[in-house]
Amino acid sequence: MKIEWDSRAVEDLRDIVDYIDERNPVAALKTYQLIAGSVSQLATHPFIGRVGRVARTREMIVNGTPYLVAYCLGDNTVTVIAVLHAARRWPDEF
Repeated sequence: MKIEWDSRAVEDLRDIVDYIDERNPVAALKTYQLIAGSVSQLATHPFIGRVGRVARTREMIVNGTPYLVAYCLGDNTVTVIAVLHAARRWPDEF
């Protein structure tokens, strides 16, 4: 499957990496690599994540981080719609 990133998810990832980078550039790079690596697995394993809290979504825990990736499945596409800290309040909709 093809992976697409919604603009919100791109902004989420950028904000996460920028925030961590201010304190620890090495950790920021590692966090980016862990998130990007997890998302890349969705191309071949789109059901790796659990059913999402928001209708018609799925959620994947990014191992080694406190982050979750929310995504939607299309016919031949996985769309990443958000990257959120697990402690944040989850939105009612995307």
